[in-house]
Amino acid sequence: MTAYAIGNLHPKPVLDEEVFTYMERIQGTLDPFGGRFLVHGAPAREVPEGDWPGAVVIIGFPSYENARAWYDSAAYQALIPLRTRHMAGDILLIDGVADGYDPAATAAAMRAASGDPA
Repeated sequence: MTAYAIGNLHPKPVLDEEVFTYMERIQGTLDPFGGRFLVHGAPAREVPEGDWPGAVVIIGFPSYENARAWYDSAAYQALIPLRTRHMAGDILLIDGVADGYDPAATAAAMRAASGDPA
């Protein structure tokens, strides 16, 4: 099942050479794990609900295990300080949904588990 690394990053107004080095090298850390950028550093075009400061990064992986192995890899761990010294943010690793996912079936299972007979 596809998995994702998602970041909500808050870069400083002036970026440092380390950020450029990070960006130049990150793809090489993703390649062995099948990672590819789906969104890279884009500010939200529109926020119809809530508040979303920062820039969005979404990286797709073939599986959660690949995403976790990438994040834990020595190659990526060596790059992390180049980013974190220049931008704060939140990073998460998350599973996608399986092919054929049905939100109505999920709702029915949740309703049954809650004891709601509706």
